[in-house]
Amino acid sequence: MLTVDPARSCQTVITTFECSPGTCQDLLESLRDAYDAFISRQPGFIAAALHVNDAQTRIANYSQWERREDFLAMLRSDEMRQRNRKLNDLARSFEPVMYDAVAAFG
Repeated sequence: MLTVDPARSCQTVITTFECSPGTCQDLLESLRDAYDAFISRQPGFIAAALHVNDAQTRIANYSQWERREDFLAMLRSDEMRQRNRKLNDLARSFEPVMYDAVAAFG
């Protein structure tokens, strides 16, 4: 379960994908498959969520990892490098950025 808790020691990664309405669903399917078959099974994975804007031109991926090194190891794996090439074909661009949660509300 995704929980935003600044007191929790974990790595947050937010990846934004730029896509077109014509590729949005294909990109979502590829991301779902990546999480189901690979990413969610990697050491240190906690949880993730996918968000799509109304125009279907952007996808935001929010994920949490036990440690920064866990995320980087997953990202550098042969399987994820291959999956990222496919994602790159479906998106105009994408960029994962690491964050630390500093406040949560509600």
